[in-house]
Amino acid sequence: MKPDKTSHIDKLSGLASDGEGPVFAQPWEAQLFAMVLELARQGVFSWAEWTKMLGVEIAAVRDRGEADSGTTYYQHWLVTLEQILSEKGVVQDSDVQSRMTQWREAYLNTPHGRPIHLAAGDSSQA
Repeated sequence: MKPDKTSHIDKLSGLASDGEGPVFAQPWEAQLFAMVLELARQGVFSWAEWTKMLGVEIAAVRDRGEADSGTTYYQHWLVTLEQILSEKGVVQDSDVQSRMTQWREAYLNTPHGRPIHLAAGDSSQA
């Protein structure tokens, strides 16, 4: 008898797929997807918690009247991940804000066409 290979990926409806798995528009979407699956696998949160919170986020976006063409789906994943990790005490909101500021500074301090390195946004090393 063949083992059941059903995974979280198989259970996610609405994801673009090429028959072998989900397809992502940008590399960060795939990285985010993998992080969420791994955090759920490690028990940081249950899959039921994740899907419930993601549904709440998507409903909130819809209730605010924001257009959702489907291109913002992983933005919802990102917001949901930040929320669930904050609620679980895994990260602090101030840590997220600090890292966002550091990435923004790194982007602004990096010449066009060059890879962005997070250290370029560390003002303490200036």
